[in-house]
Amino acid sequence: MVATDVGLDAIARDDGTFAIVAMDQRNTLRRMFTAVDGPTDNASLQDFKQDVVAPLFELASGILLDPDIGIPAISGVERHGCGVLIAAEPEVKQAYEGEPRATRSPALNAQWVRDLGGDALKFLVQLRADRPRADGSPDLVQEVIEVVEAIVADCRQAGVPSVVENLIYTLPGEGELSPEQKGDAIIGAAEALDGLGCDLLKLEYPGSPAACRRLAETIETPWAVLSAGVAFDQFQDVLRISCDEGGASGFIAGRAIWKDAVGMDSAERRRFMATTGQERLAACITAIDGRARPWRDAS
Repeated sequence: MVATDVGLDAIARDDGTFAIVAMDQRNTLRRMFTAVDGPTDNASLQDFKQDVVAPLFELASGILLDPDIGIPAISGVERHGCGVLIAAEPEVKQAYEGEPRATRSPALNAQWVRDLGGDALKFLVQLRADRPRADGSPDLVQEVIEVVEAIVADCRQAGVPSVVENLIYTLPGEGELSPEQKGDAIIGAAEALDGLGCDLLKLEYPGSPAACRRLAETIETPWAVLSAGVAFDQFQDVLRISCDEGGASGFIAGRAIWKDAVGMDSAERRRFMATTGQERLAACITAIDGRARPWRDAS
């Protein structure tokens, strides 16, 4: 398969905003199935992903999938013009004394995404821009910067949009972050990533309307808010605030839409996704209508 469209418009709605469903989870999904004593083999997870995403192609502007389970799951599924994003970060994460390190496989590049039928490359990093560097330790912040720069350069050369996701983590000895501290970390990381040239940032909700306004004042790159597994009703508020106050261009949401399908048998989850799943996605789209900023206006 070769993608026929390039650019953010391939994963955006007609108005230039994003209604993207995330189904790129692998180890997280296995843990979810283990918690309900469900099967965790790849074949079972592939069946689950197909049951979940097939009914959502009609409404979503994009579906985010992993290459190993997710892409095979949509073989033969009608895409209805919906774009596909492919997660290109290594499944096995590297670490330094418990902290995540950014690494990239050169083979999982933009051309690889196109060859798999994808319209955009998504890459997950975990950046704490405020991380102090001790003598003799690797510069984990610079590692993230260099990996993202390499991704951006590769994607630009191939004409494939780059979507960079950042998740905040707790530094060694730091303890649990307060909402204000986490918001500061989210905004600080977004600022560090902003000047690197990626096409779209996938960011955590910074925690409040005031923090969203700070984020909007800090970055110029279009951004979409992720759901981070929050309850569906809570995510509706996150969407409205992120768009109204933070200038978000939409959402890339996963578990808020489909996590209740874990533990159901195939027939039950197909019914669930064709009814409740579609209704939840439609509600998320309603929440951003007239609020989300078109990506061309943000860039």
